[in-house]
Amino acid sequence: MLHKDQCHGFTLIELMIVIGIIAILSAIAIPSYVDYVRRGKIMEAVSGLSSLLVKVEQCYQDNHTYADCYACKDDYLGDVNDGADNFEFACDSSGALPLTATGKNSMAGFTYTVTLNSNGRESRTTNISGVSGWSAHNPNNCWVTKKGGIC
Repeated sequence: MLHKDQCHGFTLIELMIVIGIIAILSAIAIPSYVDYVRRGKIMEAVSGLSSLLVKVEQCYQDNHTYADCYACKDDYLGDVNDGADNFEFACDSSGALPLTATGKNSMAGFTYTVTLNSNGRESRTTNISGVSGWSAHNPNNCWVTKKGGIC
């Protein structure tokens, strides 16, 4: 029987065990969560480039040239960039392809590009620098969406 003047509570050992368990779970969960959030932000680049590519292809169908494409003019390109928090979208200086999405803020180091090769086929590449665990696919022929160069 306990007397009413005895204290009830946790011992220091019990608290240290709980803190150790929380630390182990955090060491596993936090990096996974960061990668999960990063993968979600990559979709902004993929969808933005896909949208721009459709507009550029429509421009080509209308004008039979990629030069001075309306999708790469300030009004449309500005709208795409205004809606983007993690990437900056740009067209080639000639006014069309290649299209690029360059990471900014927490996505710095990621660059996604779409070009046309000599056969008129679309080519997608990813350049990643300074982001631990992330690399371009080998061969670099797709947009990387997961850690380890997975497309």
